[in-house]
Amino acid sequence: MAGDTSIRTITVTGTGTAEAPPDLLTVSVGVECRRPSVGSAYADAGTASAAVSGAIRQHGVADADIRTSGLNVRPELVWREGEGQQVAGYVASSVVTVRVRRVAAASAVIAAVVDAGGDDVRLNGLELGFADESSVLGRAREAAWQDAAAAAGQFAALASARLGPVASVLEHPLSSGPVPVARLERAAATDAMGVEAGHASLSASVTVVWELLA
Repeated sequence: MAGDTSIRTITVTGTGTAEAPPDLLTVSVGVECRRPSVGSAYADAGTASAAVSGAIRQHGVADADIRTSGLNVRPELVWREGEGQQVAGYVASSVVTVRVRRVAAASAVIAAVVDAGGDDVRLNGLELGFADESSVLGRAREAAWQDAAAAAGQFAALASARLGPVASVLEHPLSSGPVPVARLERAAATDAMGVEAGHASLSASVTVVWELLA
């Protein structure tokens, strides 16, 4: 009878994270105008959006890093006793997304946006990240590999075996963007928002299959 030629393997999934100071800030700015008529709402929203974009450009942000989207005009409805649902006015809105490549200038850019748009501006949020993720992601992948290799080596020893060649490697997609480790700080004296960049992190996950040797 021929000997057993089946190959024993071990499969382990490892995860890793790498951090670095972010060099890119993405800010989402909402413009929302409530006016008595469609025309005035639309016109004023356009004026506010242009003012916001102009203020951003004055801080050295390139046109390619400014994007306007989500233009919408809708009626604002209210319920009135005896009359039912009535149109009280109209709301025009849009979103300006800006990428700030000098994180140190973020506070000044945000302050300029708020000043330019006034009460018609909404700060929807910000995300700190990397203009080029490859270096940080490479370190995260290396950490994930080391995590998988350490676990595989331990399991092999427990099975009275040793690790052989790698049979396959599969990387698992994680979050689409960096996880920010940052905070906003309000300066009471100037009523401005200060951005502390801190660090942003990227994670990687990999499943590795090793052959087991006796």
